Amino acid sequence: MAKPVHHQNHQEAITNDKTVFGFWVYLMTDLLMFGVLFAVYSVLHGNIFSGPSGKQIFDLPFALTETIILLTSSFTAGLGILGARSGSKNQVLIWFGVTFLLGLSFLGLELSEFHKLVTEGNSWQRSAFLSSYFALVATHGLHITFGLFWMFITMLKVKSKGLTPSLTRKLTLLSLFWHFLDIVWIFIFTIVYLMGVV
Repeated sequence: MAKPVHHQNHQEAITNDKTVFGFWVYLMTDLLMFGVLFAVYSVLHGNIFSGPSGKQIFDLPFALTETIILLTSSFTAGLGILGARSGSKNQVLIWFGVTFLLGLSFLGLELSEFHKLVTEGNSWQRSAFLSSYFALVATHGLHITFGLFWMFITMLKVKSKGLTPSLTRKLTLLSLFWHFLDIVWIFIFTIVYLMGVV
């Protein structure tokens, strides 16, 4: 015997609430982890030993370019969510496609910065300052990588299945995750790069 429709809707609502709550718990634990990494960096950023300081190695215009790209990607993700809420599959694919490309560009710039530092002899092994810097920024980069995989897979599903309620919810959580990474990066830009060169 089939379950009544209102009972099914109630069960779906409970499942959705649990998913959203679980995701918020995940974000809070992530926030704690980044908080610890920021604290470690704050303690160790002056321990350069014989290595360079942030003022000597950080390129502020470069970091500002990264910041603008990530802020723009957060905006386009928001436009993608507006498209999802209006039921426009094309808008979702366009705006999340742009978000994906911007995120990929950001990641490419971050990796090129790491490569430049390592080839110049300024790897995470050089000093406590550089160890804490790489730990903080690379952890953010890994989150960006995870977000890009999630975005790519979700876009493929939207393209093949359309905007189902389940996919719309996943896009909303993805957008929330992306905005969270944006906020974390603003703190990285301010505390690491901006304060590092002043």
